[in-house]
Amino acid sequence: MTSVRIPNTRCRAAFSRCDITPPVGIYHRMWGAALHDKATGVHRPLEANLLWLESVSGGISSSQVIISLDHCILDTAEIRVIRQSIEAATGVAYDNILITLSHTHGSGWMSRSRSHFPGGELIAPYLDGLVLVLTELAVKTRIKITDANIVYSAGSCQLAAHRDFFDIEQKRFVCGFNPGGEADNTLTIGSVTDKSGKVLGTIVNYACHPTTLAWENTLISPDWVGAMREVIEQNGGGLCLFLQGASGDLGPREGFVGDTEVADRNGRQVGYSALSILSTSPPPETSYDYDGAVTSGTQIGTWKYNSLNQESVRQAEKWHWEDLVVELPYRHDLPTIEQTTSEHEYWQMQEEKAREAGDELQVRDCRAEVEQRTRQLTRLKALVPGRVYPLTVRIGIAGDAIWVFTPGELYQIFQKTLRKRFSAYPVIITTLTNDWQPGYIPAASSFGYGIYQDVIAATAPGCLEILIESISRRLCVILDGQK
Repeated sequence: MTSVRIPNTRCRAAFSRCDITPPVGIYHRMWGAALHDKATGVHRPLEANLLWLESVSGGISSSQVIISLDHCILDTAEIRVIRQSIEAATGVAYDNILITLSHTHGSGWMSRSRSHFPGGELIAPYLDGLVLVLTELAVKTRIKITDANIVYSAGSCQLAAHRDFFDIEQKRFVCGFNPGGEADNTLTIGSVTDKSGKVLGTIVNYACHPTTLAWENTLISPDWVGAMREVIEQNGGGLCLFLQGASGDLGPREGFVGDTEVADRNGRQVGYSALSILSTSPPPETSYDYDGAVTSGTQIGTWKYNSLNQESVRQAEKWHWEDLVVELPYRHDLPTIEQTTSEHEYWQMQEEKAREAGDELQVRDCRAEVEQRTRQLTRLKALVPGRVYPLTVRIGIAGDAIWVFTPGELYQIFQKTLRKRFSAYPVIITTLTNDWQPGYIPAASSFGYGIYQDVIAATAPGCLEILIESISRRLCVILDGQK
């Protein structure tokens, strides 16, 4: 091999951002063990970061609008309204609008179903305003679109750790740092520049739950994602768009705390890891070619960057986006709404008894049990009726890169397998896109051990593997057709 191809996407692009921080006092409780309900302050602002992409030839039909929101989960109906509003205001097709979540657990649960809780009266006005703000952001971004290039690079960051740990004393799995578990630490970066070489923004694709802050935290926070963006943007990276990878079994090594400094420290770790990758990012629209031998103390092989040839330029301009619907069977032992409602009522009564007895620890535990059933009811009521869940995957071929957007929370083996199978391409994997349902989709090998993600999963063992095979086969067809 005498030439190394630098992965590029030639396109048109624009970045924008806006503040989407909820008001202090809004319902904030995200954790079953939390004893507070309302947010008492703000650690860092929550953000909406928008990336507008178009093919080189432009045109609204090729436009892809990607919005990353600092929220943990949003109801299906809320995301649908946002996409519909942006479609009406910009003309971008509904399917081409991708709303993805950073998944910070410090944002609170913004669901209208929680309006009856303390601070919940602020949720509906906030969500109504969010639609307007994001629609306005999209309209403003469109007029900024310019010719651009994305250069892809990859490295690693050690923040993410396996989070299924077996507690020997309790003889059960807990959700927490597992020092013996494997963790995918791949950090994929896209540096977006205009024709003059000016940096427009940086795409950061990394898989790690933003769960540094947990039940002791009462502040609205983007968790580690906020400090990560700050590091990149203060060091010449332009606006930073974070895309959450397949982190179903991955979380920060140090997490589940109340100290915001730990979240910032975690974020700086990812930010500086990203900067180390960016610092060696090659020039856009180039290849790295062998330039022959030079006689010195020995024969020295020299390499240099050259401009792309016409064939490579055409490759970098490829543009294909489509939806793939994959039917995932529900598990046979999925709890019923009636069963879960009964359990919910039981734990509510136990919580009331604990309050009367003044047992704060028991109150916390009972509230956690109530919260688990509340969430299970939310999941069950939101699932599509029938025997299978029709999961919509967005697949994109943008120049030399593969982009995959999925709903739900997937285990790391999803991205590891796709990246291995399509190793000739940068592969951007983004979860929690356009829906958080059907929730966790664990690897088949993790079922049956009482692991949290397995216990609450709605789809059957083997569904992650079905999803991997379906996407792989479709990508092969698309890529073969482009040769």
